Amino acid sequence: MGTAITYTEQELVALLKNKDQNAFGYLYERYSGALYSSIVQIVDQQELANDVLQEVFVNIWRRIETYDAAKGRLYTWMLNIARNASIDLLRSKGFQNSKKNASIPENVDDGTLGTAFQPDANNIGLKKAVQQLKEEHRILIDLAYFKGYTHEEIAEITKTPLGTVKTRIRSALTQMRSLLS
Repeated sequence: MGTAITYTEQELVALLKNKDQNAFGYLYERYSGALYSSIVQIVDQQELANDVLQEVFVNIWRRIETYDAAKGRLYTWMLNIARNASIDLLRSKGFQNSKKNASIPENVDDGTLGTAFQPDANNIGLKKAVQQLKEEHRILIDLAYFKGYTHEEIAEITKTPLGTVKTRIRSALTQMRSLLS
């Protein structure tokens, strides 16, 4: 058995732009775990997160020509595709309709996250600080910062006036700042 093939980022991008199947397999093997962890942070449902991950890799394959190394690293570009696909799913009509009868989870972190990649938020105790907030604040922070909703969307979802949502989020952030310091 030989040594495993590794590519520099520049080599990998060049091969991907030439539609090299082996390079794509390498890309998937190397980055799918980290991208999945980012997706599941936003989507919060493993089955849907798997669907989004597949969609993300199809988009990477189709759009690799648009990647520009001068604007940033390949992983950052892929992470943006993953984040946008996750948020697009959350904002889709089908997803919104499926969530209408579902309750908002008690905890921001239910412990079902993947182990391949844990964002810095977990390492600095951010989730622990969020759990110490009042429930009305915790729900708003979860929707805004962990699930990617806009203030307007949160107001609609929670049937709360927009001004109240903004005030509560500001208050929660102030409270979290003091908890973290």
